[in-house]
Parts: sequence; C-alpha cells; structure tokens
Amino acid sequence: MSSNTVRRVAALAAATALPAGLLMAGAGVANAAPTCNQSSHTTKNDASTVWVTHTYDKSVTVKEAAAGTNVTYKIEVGTTGIGNPYVNAIRDYPPAGFGKPVSAKVTSYHFLQGQQTEDVSPVVTGDGGWSVNSTGWFVNSGNSVIAEFTYKVPNGAATGVQITSGGIDVGGTVGVGIRRDNLNACFTVREKNAGEAALGSTDGAGLGSSEGQLSSTGSISDVLGDTITRVIQNGS
Repeated sequence: MSSNTVRRVAALAAATALPAGLLMAGAGVANAAPTCNQSSHTTKNDASTVWVTHTYDKSVTVKEAAAGTNVTYKIEVGTTGIGNPYVNAIRDYPPAGFGKPVSAKVTSYHFLQGQQTEDVSPVVTGDGGWSVNSTGWFVNSGNSVIAEFTYKVPNGAATGVQITSGGIDVGGTVGVGIRRDNLNACFTVREKNAGEAALGSTDGAGLGSSEGQLSSTGSISDVLGDTITRVIQNGS
C-alpha cells in the first residue's frame, strides 16, 4: 500500500471518529449567517446644516423576539452644535410584512419641562412607512428627539430568521431633513417561551390578547396571571 493511500485511510478514520456535533459546528462556521445589527448610525454635515453635524440613529430594543410578540424601533435625531433645528416629521419603515404600529410615542424637549414623552398617532405614508408629525420638535446639542414605533411580529415569522427593518425619513428645518434607506435595525426570531406559547394557545378561545400586546420580554408569571384572571372573568 502506498504512503498516500495510508495517509488517506488515516485521515478518513480520524474524521469518522469526530463527534457529530463538532462536524456540524464546523459546517456552521463555514456557512455563518450575516451579522444582525440591532442599531445603525449616520450623520449629516454639509452646507444645508450650516456645517453643524446632525446625528441619526435607528435601533430595535430586543436582540431576539418571538412571532406574535411586540418589538419597538427607536429613531433618534440629534445635533452636536449650534443650529437648533426643529423636526416636524419622523417616518419609520418597518420590515416587510409588518402591519400598522401597535403604538407610537415621541420624547422631545418642552420649554421649562425638559424632555417629555407623549403618545402620538402614526400616519401611513403610502410607501410602506409610518409617520409621526408635529409643528416642530426642538433639538439642540443636549436634547435629541426620539420616536418609538411598536409593531407586532407577524405570527408566521419562522424561528431563526433574521428580520431587518427598512430605513428612516426625517423632515424639518435647518438642513435636518434626511432619508436613509439603509439606516436599519435587525433582530432574530426565537421560539416562544412557555408563557407566550400558553397565551397563544388561549387566543382561539377568546382568552388571549386579541390585540397582540404581549411584550417580547413578558414573564411567564405575568402571562399566566393574566390568563387565569381572564378565565375567572369569563367563567363568572
């Protein structure tokens, strides 16, 4: 038997002796999924901003979420110097297949009150986005404006899939307006935990959350407590 043949037989025997888990792990590394970033950031500094740098961030508040739970996207608009623009529109572009926001709110500066958070009503933009609008949210180097859009993850979202949102569109004064389709955020779909699964199984009987208000971080005790309360109320 030649030396090459001996080496091939030895290599085959060694590979066969490896645990299956390690072989699978090696395959996984070779076919690793693309990076799923929870946030992204960009800036704008040109003649329209009077050479003041405006900042823009978009993020999703959880790294993983189950189908049927809620996720929240945050869009923050700020400035690093003078100029003090007013933002009058912030538009969010959620992932494809997401419906109308469950809720939306804006945190902005109010004279003599500081940063205040208010519930707002999002308006469909006609191009797949949702907009919150104002006569003008004040922005300076110490006070940004933050819009938060909460959506329900579609029930059919498959476990393990990475879901990436669309971008943003901002309107306002002093060059703050910008559209960035690639300013997005990503999360991974996970299995439902026991509480989420229990709540989902009661929806058909009218005992679950018909509005899909369950948070992706809801505890089992909270979920089961609500379910038991609804059973008692429906049975009384």
